[in-house]
Amino acid sequence: MGAGLRSARAARGWSQERLVREIEQHARRHVTDVASTASLRVYVSEWENGKRTLSDRYAGILRKLLGVTDAELRGAVPASAVASVDGYDELLSRIDAAGSVGESMVQAFNDQTELLRTMDRQRGAAGLVDQMTGHLAALEDALNFAVLPTARRPVALALAGASTLAAWQAIDSGAVERAWRHYELAKRAARDAEAPMYLAHAMAEQAYVLCEAGRPALGVDLVRDARRTVGEAGSARLRAWLYAAEAEICAYAGMPDDSRRGLDAALAAIPPGPDDRDPDMLSIFLNGAHLARWHGNVLAMLGDGEAVARLYGALEDMDPSFVRARAGLHTDLAQAHLTRAEYDDAHTHLRQARLLAGRTGSVRQRRRVDMLSVRL
Repeated sequence: MGAGLRSARAARGWSQERLVREIEQHARRHVTDVASTASLRVYVSEWENGKRTLSDRYAGILRKLLGVTDAELRGAVPASAVASVDGYDELLSRIDAAGSVGESMVQAFNDQTELLRTMDRQRGAAGLVDQMTGHLAALEDALNFAVLPTARRPVALALAGASTLAAWQAIDSGAVERAWRHYELAKRAARDAEAPMYLAHAMAEQAYVLCEAGRPALGVDLVRDARRTVGEAGSARLRAWLYAAEAEICAYAGMPDDSRRGLDAALAAIPPGPDDRDPDMLSIFLNGAHLARWHGNVLAMLGDGEAVARLYGALEDMDPSFVRARAGLHTDLAQAHLTRAEYDDAHTHLRQARLLAGRTGSVRQRRRVDMLSVRL
């Protein structure tokens, strides 16, 4: 870390004393507290000599002052590399490596995404942050240095799928800003891949971030724009998923009639049979049984008494490996029972939901459980 900071400071032509002054001026401009001048002098010296760990707060200030990335600041990438003639050799090496990414490598990327998806479904997102971060970094690296469209498109498609998974995991972990950034990455990758289905999926899932942030009406606009983006070019399964997502977000926004219309459209569009994966849209799990659970969830949000029967039917049919989804289903049942003033049943399902949410580390589900618990 010390070499990165020292190199970045030297590239600016600043002394340590100048850097201290810049930190203090930044703090005054942004009305934030920093250490005293004497302490900052010690900090800068110790940061550069590797004797003190650079905190995230000061790293954020230094990145803005020195114009470097976090990796450059902490020494993972020399800050002076951008100005080095030898950097061309490294650049060409990366371009050559990206150009050699073939079908087997792309399949390996997709297999890794699928493995992470399975682990997420069974164990939750909390323990997968490092693996997912490394996976996305490898995909981004391959895409950033791929030159020709024939090399870029398959990698971009793989990145779009992995980024939406990472974003949903971030929502589940309560990291909504990280989720938003992952969705933006997914949308860019989908556009690069010329894949409107993946673009629409990322847009519609991003609408959930707006709901979590308290802007469901804006979420409705975004999910509807997602449907327009893909139009009739999307598969039937994706169209059903988009209608169901719109129905749920309309329920969040207090638009019951629109929500019910979305549910009807989703039920009309879902393909028959038990298959839940689409070869053109591997990011989605959806069949009639899954949609029945989703339907029950939305009806519970709308306070519809029919929700209880639908949700119990979905509980009987649910794949036991979908641990996080099962937590959500028990939460939905608790909400439906509360609507009917059936408090003992609601308490039973909340207890089960809390247990499963604890197993998966789902911040999102725990928040729902806590919100419903105050109504008991």
